[in-house]
Amino acid sequence: MLNATQTMCWLTEQLKSCFDMTHKKLQVDEKTAVLLFVKTVVDGMQLQQNIIKPFFEMPTEQHFDAYLHSLPNQQEITSREQVLLELTKGSLVVMIRGSLLMFDIKKVNSNSVLQTSVETTIQGPQTSLSEDIQTNLNLIRQRYHQPSLSIEMFEVGTKSHQSLAVLYDRELVNQAVLDDIKKRIEKLGEPIIQSTGELGRMMNGKKYSLFPTMMVTERTDRIIYNLTGGKVILLLDGNPFAIMAPSVFYDFMNSMEDNYRSYWITKSTKILRYTGLLISLILPGTYVAVTSFNPEIFRVQLALSVAGSRVGVPYPSYLEVLFLLLIMELLIEASIRLPKSISGTATTVGGLILGTAATEAALASNIMIIIVSAVAISNFAIPINEMSFAIRVTKYLLLFFASVSGIAGLILSFIGFIMYLTHMNSFGEPYFKLFLQKKPDENRGM
Repeated sequence: MLNATQTMCWLTEQLKSCFDMTHKKLQVDEKTAVLLFVKTVVDGMQLQQNIIKPFFEMPTEQHFDAYLHSLPNQQEITSREQVLLELTKGSLVVMIRGSLLMFDIKKVNSNSVLQTSVETTIQGPQTSLSEDIQTNLNLIRQRYHQPSLSIEMFEVGTKSHQSLAVLYDRELVNQAVLDDIKKRIEKLGEPIIQSTGELGRMMNGKKYSLFPTMMVTERTDRIIYNLTGGKVILLLDGNPFAIMAPSVFYDFMNSMEDNYRSYWITKSTKILRYTGLLISLILPGTYVAVTSFNPEIFRVQLALSVAGSRVGVPYPSYLEVLFLLLIMELLIEASIRLPKSISGTATTVGGLILGTAATEAALASNIMIIIVSAVAISNFAIPINEMSFAIRVTKYLLLFFASVSGIAGLILSFIGFIMYLTHMNSFGEPYFKLFLQKKPDENRGM
């Protein structure tokens, strides 16, 4: 048991260099209480209504002490260091009748529920998560009314001490996966973790892994479907995104709107996405392989048309493709970094001007402009950004082998790509497994 007076003196000494540390003594008649808090992180309204006002309304110290013990936001005190850490997060320490009590009255300025901006859908819920972990847990509880929903709290970041919530349905979760995730969380030794993407990268365990094995989402409906599928959800305080694990290749190719549309429309859009995936991967390599190594694959008229479009281009086809793909990557990056008010106009106009100028200056063929545009549009059809970025990188590997060995190199590298995905796993789940037969809950959890 901590000595109240010594602990208060130690806490005051530790926080004396903070201008916003407040050490306040309340006294009236025979009643006395001492408050210690950091005023920039506590809610002044809660402090006044729940602590200060009742102190002056209660007849005796005993009544006020009993009232404080009845408050639901009281926190357990384990050590001086723990109390000091909680003070910096927005807790209040009250010393009364020779004992210490601690209450959570933090001020939250980031609890507004945001609109979906990354995973937009035409139908379905339009609200996403907020930056406050308590608000996010409330949103999930409102949609998932099951007593089997379990929530465990951790702290990550040896300096930032961010709260991390691990959610799962204990009746559906794979216990081996849950234990693996907990072990990885406990091994984290980073001083600061500010985002769920950073957390996922650190938990991955493979520094040079290209394809994501944990999905980052902003949508509460996707979280609910994945809880129903037995997956584990990670929520980091201060970030409006959640992590879901395990996640396999097909999870990243599914949009939440697939659950809200009719059967044939859903199947058609899925086929369209996979077609876009193949176009983005193999079209640049196919162009180089056919123009430089295997023109006999095309019909004579088409081969002559492609060759005619390249008349005047002074360098090989692989340099032509690489040049325009890099220009397109720069346009995409610029559209992300520029202010929203000008990003669309600037990148559209820039792309049109560059494309027209490149063909008129004979730096690229007209067909190449069409191919690069088709590749960029196809890549945007992939619904999850992490997979989209991975495919953007992979197409350059296939382009390299096509530039070296033509169609044979392209086919072999594509087979190697499939083998690589087949070899991967996400927390023990095969990354490239086929969902030919599955339970209804698992199907919805995708």
